[in-house]
Formats: sequence, structure tokens, C-alpha cells
Amino acid sequence: MSERILTGITTSGIPHLGNYFGAIRPSLDLANSANESFFFLADYHSIIKVNKPKEVAISAQKIAMAWLACGLDPNKTFFYRQSDIKQILELSWILHCVTSKGLMNRAHAYKALKSETDDKGINMGLFSYPILMAADILIFNATKVPVGPDQTQHLEMTRDIANKFNHTFGEIFTIPEALIDGDGESLPGTDGKKMSKSYQNIIPLLSTREELKKSILKIVTNSLEPGEPKDYSTCNVFKIYSYFADNNEIDEFKAAYEEGISWGDAKNKLFELADKHLEPIRDKYFKLESNPQDVIDLLDEGGKKVMPMAEDLLCNVRESIGIT
Repeated sequence: MSERILTGITTSGIPHLGNYFGAIRPSLDLANSANESFFFLADYHSIIKVNKPKEVAISAQKIAMAWLACGLDPNKTFFYRQSDIKQILELSWILHCVTSKGLMNRAHAYKALKSETDDKGINMGLFSYPILMAADILIFNATKVPVGPDQTQHLEMTRDIANKFNHTFGEIFTIPEALIDGDGESLPGTDGKKMSKSYQNIIPLLSTREELKKSILKIVTNSLEPGEPKDYSTCNVFKIYSYFADNNEIDEFKAAYEEGISWGDAKNKLFELADKHLEPIRDKYFKLESNPQDVIDLLDEGGKKVMPMAEDLLCNVRESIGIT
């Protein structure tokens, strides 16, 4: 079988620089090298935590715009909403019936919340989230799935579920491989912690030039004065800069640290480089935002393209379990 990449995009919030360098750009690079690629908006996953209908709908559309602005080409990849492919939910139920509760009990996300709340407030969507994720992947027999370190266990569960089904009912599913995103090192936020909406320390990917600069100026630094040599290896301004810069720019910035660049000048250099990189993405995003129906039509078309593939796979699954 040819290489088939599949990536699920959580529909919550608007991406920040950590999302861009940690997930968006690596996934788009993989899509360009694969025979086939599938990118979907995981809107059913979002209702596990979000119970505000307007928020779910708006977030899905804005996330779609963000990925398109970053370079996702709907002419070269399948781009669709999870909720438009009803076969995913049917397959999810079938997979529920071959998955042991013990496997779900071992999920890290569930175990962490259970230890905090003793199961209070944990819904079945959160508990069986890995099974819906497995259905997302197996419905198109993806061969490779880019995942972050926190999702590696869920991909292993998908492999376990697929193997159990194949052993019981016959070889239907391709066993997917995990492609681990990045080196496990996270882009720091303005306070030095991992960049995250939860910590309110993000630098936005899609913002005005002024908002971008305001965020960068908030990056925490030490009290060294201009003219005093500074350690670039422990500096968050330098680390974020290095994600945008080429080798020559990095070497020049290192020299500036050794010469005692002021923090204001260092942040301004980061801003100018980041703004130059993000400007075309930002412009495309705002253009898409002014024509939202175009994005809706594009996703509708993407769903129509992949639904026959999902139905073909599900017909084989139904026949294998005796439901025809």
C-alpha cells in the first residue's frame, strides 16, 4: 500500500507559535512527501470538553482557516470535517465492542484525571476518546500518523485495537505507524514555560502586527544591563528566534548576545524576523476570514470526496462481523 498520512486537528482555540512549529508545519511537510494525506477537523472530539455550541462551530471554521493560511493545499490533500463522515461513528461503536475496558483504564489522560477527581466529572467521551481516535485513523487505513509525545500511547492503542479486530474477524485494517512530532522539546511561552493557552503565555500565530509585538515584549528576561554579555543558551528570546532563523542569522544573534545586546533590541530583532515570516500567513488568514463561505464550501467538498472511501471500508467491516 502507498504511504497515507492522516492528521486530526483539534477544534479548540486559535493556534499559537507552539502549535505552528510543533504540529502544523511538520504535518504539512509530511503531507508534501506522502502519496496521500488526510487532514480533518476533529469537531466531535471537541465536545468532550466544550459544551458551548457557538464556540464549537466558530472554532472549527477558524482552525480550518488557520491551516489553509499556513499552506494546506486542498487540491493535494483531503481536508474534511470529522462530523461529516458518519461512518466514523459507526466504526467507533464496532471498535468499542472489541476493545477491553482494561485497555482504556490505562490511558494516561484518563488516569491523570481519575487520580484528581476519583471519576467525578469524567464523561464517557473522555474515557473512550482513544477509540474514536482509532476510528478516525482506521476508517481510511492510514499508514502513518503524526503525533506529539502525549498522543503516542493513544496511537499504540489504535494499533492494539486494529490487531484485535484483525485477529478476530480477518485482515481488514492496516496497522498504522506513529510519526513522533519534533524532538520532544517545546517552544517556550512568554514566561519560559511550555507555550500553552492554559498558562496564558502564548505568542499568537494569527494576529495583527501590533498584537504580535506586544506579545513578544512580554517575554520574561533577566536584569542584565545593555553592554553586559548574556547567555543565549538559557534565553527564551533567543530560543524562539532560532525557530525562525537560518544558521547565519543564529550565529549573528549569538555574537550580539556576547557583545551585550539590550533586551529591548533582542526582542525587537525577534519581532522583525517573526513578523516577516508570519506576514503572508496572517494576510491569507484575514482574506479567508472575509470570505467564510468559501471555507465552508471547501470542507463540504472534502467530505464528499472521502465519504465513499469510508463507506467502502465500513462495508468490509460490516461483512466481516456478519452485518450485511
